[in-house]
Amino acid sequence: MQAPYQLKVSVQGMSDAGVDVAAGMPAIVIATAFGGPEVLSVTDDLIAEPGPGEARVAVRAVGVNPIDWKAYSGAMGADPARLPMRLGAEAAGVVMAVGPGAEGPAGPVAAGDEVIAYRVSGAYAAELVVPAQALVPKPPALDWPQAAGLMLTGVTAWHALAATGVGAGDTVLIHGAAGGVGVMAVQLAAARGATVIATASPARHEFLRGLGAVPVAYGDGLADRVRAAAPGGIDAALDLIGTDEAVDVSLALIADRARIATIAAFARGPKAGIQLLGGGPGADPGTEIRAAARLELARLAQDGTLRVFVTQTFPLADVAAAHRAIMTGHTTGKIALIP
Repeated sequence: MQAPYQLKVSVQGMSDAGVDVAAGMPAIVIATAFGGPEVLSVTDDLIAEPGPGEARVAVRAVGVNPIDWKAYSGAMGADPARLPMRLGAEAAGVVMAVGPGAEGPAGPVAAGDEVIAYRVSGAYAAELVVPAQALVPKPPALDWPQAAGLMLTGVTAWHALAATGVGAGDTVLIHGAAGGVGVMAVQLAAARGATVIATASPARHEFLRGLGAVPVAYGDGLADRVRAAAPGGIDAALDLIGTDEAVDVSLALIADRARIATIAAFARGPKAGIQLLGGGPGADPGTEIRAAARLELARLAQDGTLRVFVTQTFPLADVAAAHRAIMTGHTTGKIALIP
């Protein structure tokens, strides 16, 4: 995680979290306790000028991800020392000011630059000060909500494909292909020249076909349906949902355990001998791989190879409503907050 920094938000009216917010008041979104979306508050704070190697960004959109609500749900621990908790890891906006030596992965950062900020801490805000190394140029082809939703799911999918060595000529099985990471993984695998077998509910099959995948319905008989869809066999599998079915079917179809990776089945993964990726216990965070992927993801988004699907946007003050939507687990594509 990056070092803490100060944030500023300007919103109007009554927030969905039940807090009066005066026009023009600097504010941030925080979780004041562990629980559901009702613990979210909009409160005020000051913003500092950027120091050496930092930039101040006026946020135009914020990406909402499941990890945001899981962080304050208590599922990842309930240490009161973590409260109040700021939320959000990705945003997009315009650089307002820079400190000395502000340089990102693409070079020097200057006021007026349109950027994506990832990975940052506390992105639920209208302004933030972040290390310039967290900033990459925003692809002009993306609007602000799309830009804000590109990186977290994108780098996760990139890491999973890199870890399992998916490339041209491979057939890869992607469990949970219609979710945020899955949609990115399908497109990136197809761009690498792989054949993609994608599990999802039937309602999302046409969408996945449009991304170049061969969809199959999950549930009883999944292994047989995958065999029928890929008679030449499966070379690698990505478990993006953590169900026993996803792990069992992957193990049944792939002999090389090193070519099976999960970002969710952290209890079963070690026993099964498959790769654990991400932020779970014992998992490989892939820090360098994910950081290096940001510029490539931006390039692929700009040339149209990689699409970001934003299906819902909410005002920043309606953050609780946004979290209730993503907690259903039935959203396709990304949700964004608009300061």
